[in-house]
Amino acid sequence: MIRVLHIVTYMGRGGLETMLMNYYRHIDRNKVQFDFLVHRDFEADYDQEILSMGGRIYHISRLIPWSKIYRNKLKKFFHEHPDYRIIHVHQDCLSSVALQCAKECNVPVRIAHSHNSSQDKNIKYLFKCYYMRKIPVYATDLFACSDLAGKWMFGGEPFQIIFNAIDAEKYVYSSEVARRVRNDLKIDKDYVIGHVGRFNPQKNHAFLLDVFAECVKINANVKLILVGDGTGKKQIQDKVESLGIKNNVIFMGVRTDVNELLQAMDVFVFPSLYEGLGISVIEAQAAGLPCVISDCIPDDCIVTKGLVEKLSLSTPPMQWAQVIMDLRGTYRTNQTNEIRNAGYDILEATKKLEGFYLNKYAESKEKE
Repeated sequence: MIRVLHIVTYMGRGGLETMLMNYYRHIDRNKVQFDFLVHRDFEADYDQEILSMGGRIYHISRLIPWSKIYRNKLKKFFHEHPDYRIIHVHQDCLSSVALQCAKECNVPVRIAHSHNSSQDKNIKYLFKCYYMRKIPVYATDLFACSDLAGKWMFGGEPFQIIFNAIDAEKYVYSSEVARRVRNDLKIDKDYVIGHVGRFNPQKNHAFLLDVFAECVKINANVKLILVGDGTGKKQIQDKVESLGIKNNVIFMGVRTDVNELLQAMDVFVFPSLYEGLGISVIEAQAAGLPCVISDCIPDDCIVTKGLVEKLSLSTPPMQWAQVIMDLRGTYRTNQTNEIRNAGYDILEATKKLEGFYLNKYAESKEKE
C-alpha cells in the first residue's frame, strides 16, 4: 500500500474537499491510502471520516508564503516523513510554496491541482498571481478540474483533467424523497429554487437574492433554499431582511444530505462570478434538476441535454427571474447514463486516479 499526502487548507464541506472525499471513499485503500496535511488547528467536517478510513491528519501553521519559519516547518515535515513519495497539493495559487519545499526535500512526485478559474480581485490578487506562475516550475504533474481551470493556473503548460466525479446513483430523482423533504421543510405547495455553495463573494449570493426578489414579485408562493455556510452569511441574511423576503428564504447551513435536498428543489440557480468547474451543477443535473447558471461557469459542467441554461450576469435580475419561473413543471428524469458518459461517475474516475498514483509511485522507485 502507498500513502498519498494531500495538502489542503482544511477538510471542510467545500467543493474540492467533497471531491477528495468522493475519491477517497471509492479508492482501493488496500492499494492507496490518503493522508492530509492541513493548515488549521480545529476539527473540520470530514476529519472523523478520514480517521475512520485509516487516514492520517497532520496539522501545520497557516500558510504564509514569504515566511521562512513556515517553509522550514514544511521542510521539517517532509524530512520527518520520507515515505511520502507523492504529494497532491490543493492550495490554489499558493500551491507553489509546498511544491518548492517538497522539491528541495527530494519528494519525487509533486502534483498541483487547479480547482478554480480566477480569483477575487482584492489586495491579494497580484501577489497570488506571482506565486501561481511558479507552480509549473516545481510541480512534476499538473491536474485541473476543467479546461478553463487548467489554462488559467498553468500558463499554457500541459495538464490533465481530473473529473470532479460524484456517486451518480445517490442523486437519481425520487418523487418519494422529494415529497418527504418538502413536507419536512413545509414547502410542499411552493415553487422551490435551490442553491448550494459557500457564502463568499465568488458565489454571488447578493445577485441571487436580487433575482429571487423578482421571482417573489411574479409568484409569492416561491421559496429559496440556501445550503452552505461561510464568512459572508451574515451579510446575506441582512440583505434578505432589507429586501423583505425573510419568509421566503430558508438557510439550511452545512448539510450531509445535499443529494436529498436536491430532490425537493424545482430549479437550481448558480450565478457564480467564476468557477473551476461548479461541482454543484453536476450534482443538480444528476438529480434531473433544470439549472440556470451564469456564463462565467465553464461549459465542462454541462453534461446533460436540455437541463442547463446559461445567462449573462449583465442580464437584469428580472429576466433571470422570468427564465427561472418559466421552468416550473419541468419533468425530472434519470440522468445517470449522461453523467457516466461524460466521465463524472466516481467509480470509473477513481480507477483512473488510482492507476495514476500506482504508476507514478512505481516510476519513482525505479529511478532510485
